[in-house]
Amino acid sequence: MFFLRMIARSFTRQLRRRLLIALTVCLSATVSVSMLGVVFDVGDKLNAELSTYGSNITVQPKSDAVVSDLYNTEGSDAGTSGGSASASDPTSFLKESDAAKIKTIFWAFNITNFAPELNQHVTAINTKPVTEGNGWSVSLADYPTKKNVPVVGTWFNKKLKLPSGETTVVGVEGMRSWWTLQGRWPKDGTKEAIIGKDLAKSLGVNAGQSHEDEAAVQVGGTVSLMRGDKSIDFKIVGVYDSGDDDNSAMYVSSNQLQDLTDLPDSVNKIEVKALTTPENDLARKAAKNPAALSQDEWETWYCTAYPSSIAYQIEEVIPGAVAKQVRQVAALQGNVLQKTQAVMILMTVLSLIAAAVAVANLMVASIGERSAELALLKAIGATDGAVSRLMMAETAAISLLGAVVGAGLGSGVAQLIGHVVFGSGITMRPMVFVLVFVLLAVTVLLASASSIRSILSLKPAEVLHGR
Repeated sequence: MFFLRMIARSFTRQLRRRLLIALTVCLSATVSVSMLGVVFDVGDKLNAELSTYGSNITVQPKSDAVVSDLYNTEGSDAGTSGGSASASDPTSFLKESDAAKIKTIFWAFNITNFAPELNQHVTAINTKPVTEGNGWSVSLADYPTKKNVPVVGTWFNKKLKLPSGETTVVGVEGMRSWWTLQGRWPKDGTKEAIIGKDLAKSLGVNAGQSHEDEAAVQVGGTVSLMRGDKSIDFKIVGVYDSGDDDNSAMYVSSNQLQDLTDLPDSVNKIEVKALTTPENDLARKAAKNPAALSQDEWETWYCTAYPSSIAYQIEEVIPGAVAKQVRQVAALQGNVLQKTQAVMILMTVLSLIAAAVAVANLMVASIGERSAELALLKAIGATDGAVSRLMMAETAAISLLGAVVGAGLGSGVAQLIGHVVFGSGITMRPMVFVLVFVLLAVTVLLASASSIRSILSLKPAEVLHGR
């Protein structure tokens, strides 16, 4: 009881120094909890953020993948949204009906979206160009309304019923969040289309209401696509700006383009958007050759959502397919994650070091001011160990108060960071608080131990006589 009363009285003595110790620990706890909270959740947040910028896995026929590897053409395709900028039509295909099997793999719930694509070049004709308007007119000779254009047949917002009985909605509408679209997305299976801004201008198709120097039709106009003796009229329901070569393409429903080109149930590419774990050495080793992994390595790799393991599982369910991760996205995710985590861990370490220095200095000053009291305790029989435990207990009690308050503030700061940077809250894991409290306990212990050593040199007779 006497020991507890001594600790309780310490809160009323040297109140300023006690508050400074509590404030120091509180600030360190705030920084540590917020930074480590973000560190443990930033992987998922970064993954979700990057996934809004398109697919991170592409699926191709094996023959096309071999050609891509042989002539190093993968990079050019990766740079466009749908690969529509290729000058030649594909010669190898996958079955569109196999695309739904992607949602049957081990990591099916990590597959957030996918869209099969059929890329073809066909003749496009603007059948109803507008050549004049309010105070303007143009000559069609300056604006050709017929040309050979790249067309992508795909799913826009297709509802699929999975073998498990569940339903899911997939398509490019959820994979092109950075596009600027004037109008709306087409409905799957209909003769509706969207057209890229550049192609729209070259064909005289535009979404605007006023025109100064171009032949144009409004959204709702018609573009005919022709291949041989077949022709299909498509209603333009939107004009998009992708910011890349895809602006020169036109998007229609896959079944319509398959009918036009006599390629039933055929696609040459499947874009897949998946939530993945950033690559490490194991993932990079497996990406080169999964057969080179040991049994334990293989099980760890297969049961972890690496891009390479998800790609491997996609190859298992789609016959004749090669699935590859989009290297630019995977590398960016890994690099950004490592650098972000390194900065935040460094800030945590620096805050702990600053707390240790501050607590040690405050402890030294406190012991100096209380030297007479401590010497009296030793003079009446208290051992060095007992006095040291008293000082440690006092510091631990005030530090615990600061740590609790700091943990609450740190959680709030983490949420603020999450909403400002990622647009959503941070999931605070219990291990973050446990880890921070352990680190703070070690920090305060080391800081106190270095200061309390001065108690051992106190000589009661000299101190009490003012020497």
